[in-house]
Amino acid sequence: MAEKDKPRQKPAKELPVSFGSFTSKETWDLYFATKTADDFSEWYADWPQLRTLLARNLLYPFSVLATRPKTPPPTAVPPDQLRILVPACGDSRLSEHLYDVGFRNILNLDYSKEVIAAMLRRNVKQRPGMRWRVMDITNMEFPNESFDAIIDKGGLDVLMDPGFGQKYPNLYITKVKQLLKVGGKYICLTLGDSKMLGLLFQKFRFGWKMNFHAIDPEPSSKNHGQQTFMVVVEKDGSTVVYQISPLLDLRKYHVGQVHELVGILRREKGCRSVLMRSLDIFYPLQDVLAAGNLTELQPGRRLKLFLGEYGISIFVFKSILLDAQRDSGPFSHQFLVLIVPKVRTLEWILSSEEGQWVFVKQFKVARLAIILLDTPHSCFTIEVIQHDLTPLVKHLAPGDEVPIQFVVASEGIKQREVLCEVVSALNGSVLVDDLIFEKLDDALIRYFPCKLLKIRRFVVRSMVRSEAILSVDAPNESASEVEGHNVQAASKTKKKGKQKKGKHTSRSTASSGEMQLCHNYLDSFHHNGIISGLMLIYLHLKGSTSSAGLVKTVVIGLKAGLLPMFMKNCLPCLHIEVVEVDPVIVDIARKYFGLVEDERLKVHITDAFAYLDKRAAEEVLAEEDHSLKLDILVVDVDSPLPTTSLASPAICFIEGPFLTRAKHSLSEDGLLIIHLVTSFSGVRLPVYSSLKKVFSTILILHPDEDANDEVIFALKKDSPVTEEQLSAAWSKLAASLELQEKQGWEQRVVDSSKLIKLL
Repeated sequence: MAEKDKPRQKPAKELPVSFGSFTSKETWDLYFATKTADDFSEWYADWPQLRTLLARNLLYPFSVLATRPKTPPPTAVPPDQLRILVPACGDSRLSEHLYDVGFRNILNLDYSKEVIAAMLRRNVKQRPGMRWRVMDITNMEFPNESFDAIIDKGGLDVLMDPGFGQKYPNLYITKVKQLLKVGGKYICLTLGDSKMLGLLFQKFRFGWKMNFHAIDPEPSSKNHGQQTFMVVVEKDGSTVVYQISPLLDLRKYHVGQVHELVGILRREKGCRSVLMRSLDIFYPLQDVLAAGNLTELQPGRRLKLFLGEYGISIFVFKSILLDAQRDSGPFSHQFLVLIVPKVRTLEWILSSEEGQWVFVKQFKVARLAIILLDTPHSCFTIEVIQHDLTPLVKHLAPGDEVPIQFVVASEGIKQREVLCEVVSALNGSVLVDDLIFEKLDDALIRYFPCKLLKIRRFVVRSMVRSEAILSVDAPNESASEVEGHNVQAASKTKKKGKQKKGKHTSRSTASSGEMQLCHNYLDSFHHNGIISGLMLIYLHLKGSTSSAGLVKTVVIGLKAGLLPMFMKNCLPCLHIEVVEVDPVIVDIARKYFGLVEDERLKVHITDAFAYLDKRAAEEVLAEEDHSLKLDILVVDVDSPLPTTSLASPAICFIEGPFLTRAKHSLSEDGLLIIHLVTSFSGVRLPVYSSLKKVFSTILILHPDEDANDEVIFALKKDSPVTEEQLSAAWSKLAASLELQEKQGWEQRVVDSSKLIKLL
């Protein structure tokens, strides 16, 4: 073909951003409508750079490529027998090139009818076997295991656009995994964005072999600054964890991309190494379904599963699947689902393998699925939980006609009294109730000598936001702070007998004998975590603060007021201001949870953005008076939409406008603390990325890989923090607390501080 007759290929950097958003179908229709049949863009590597590597991965399994990487044997699968799917095909010529070298069974999909019509017209005569369909790639309507290969040239990269959120990438990858046959391959051409690779590595961990290639750039594209990678995963039909094979020389490629890529690969290989050594793994349900038929009962089988994922369910659940031992019939039930509330998940009979088999025998059930609820689940009614579980546990039923029966383990509530029910214009239904449990947590029993304890709950929109402890001998405020403090008693009847004395008994308790709220005990992980990071930074700030030597601390989000009251009572170094937008919440905290304001604790009923803007304006009027800067800013605000993947904080608090305001409000050595709660690990990377754009030094407190909540610490100062500095801070904190009069909470704070790691 003469040079003048060649199709005009546009440079890789030209994307349809001038027409609108990647997330709009109309944008793509408009974009493709402006192009002619020979006017196309290969935004990634072109055919000459892909041909050999792509053909070899299509024709040979990983076992052959590993043993004979240079010279594959001639017994390859005939190309025309491979059924290939190309999702989000656009106007790329990749399918045409594959067809011309012998891969004739190719189906192309795109949700733009304009591009499908144009490509069909272009190919109908020259390539009559090529097929084209208008279809949404996140909802592909084909039977499972329909394809030998799925070739994605930038489709997943487009789905990672923030406008799509996390839902659609998850739906797409789930469909890809279902549509591939055992031995089939998903071949993804990508620019290697960190969020995209993090999702890809996570979704293809169990039962998928993975290779990672770099595509040598063509000479004309060397200056575009973006390297194309090829990720190839092969469906193994098992739940085995394989290590990634990075088949590339990273020294040859773009420095920025390589630096980030090395970190991502190192972390994922470390994660897989841990999983390969572990004998106790929760497997994603979809990967187990791909590895075998769960409808068949296997006597004595025990599987640990994750049920659900973002875009498919509201929650992710931990589940234990047990098939009854051989010769243990007859059975009263074929299939039961036992829902276990969080308060009982640590009991031996529910947490141990031996105990779980006891339930199988007691229920006389052929298959038992135990669902272990966690903190986010406990905020919802059992009806909501069961509704979300129903489509998930259908995959666990031993046969299509087997009915699903739910059994809910008792929470062990002995007594419940509702103290308050109101409706807030901002937060909806708000409830305060007192509970007496049949069995208490061991930590509570050790901390409180009184046998009778009550749990006072603060419930908003059927979600438990806070829990306070009430006891006759509650460790509470100092005597000087208790004067005039009249907290409404949880119990209308006074206990008779002699009152107990001791350093933890407040004056109001001694005089009344009634049950009192404890403000010196934080049961939740994230509250202890917040105090840990706060105290570490206090040691650094000590001596450099300006408000009468106090550390200026602002807490956004009051809830029941337990965290600021603990700060006031136990940390005399702090001057605390709380920002809460809902006056109903403030009133309930004062009336039912003992919130008392004084010279060290002040509550502002206002919007957090307005509060920070007002402080910024006051600073300008005071001619940049740095004494007005905050030392610590805590964000402890739950999302107003609890069914989203982000339960805490509200999304506006992890976006640029707020983070920029927060950084400006902090002193030079200031600290931003954010409580993050999500059931979906894929949500964390975008949050970290958003924070990294504003704060250079970020630390994380995460109890374990399976936990749903964590505490994030962002330092304003740009100078990096080393592991040695962290270790020194831990030691200093422990030594500092050793000098204080012990109140019981110190060791939990020290233990939490040791879990703080650099991001």
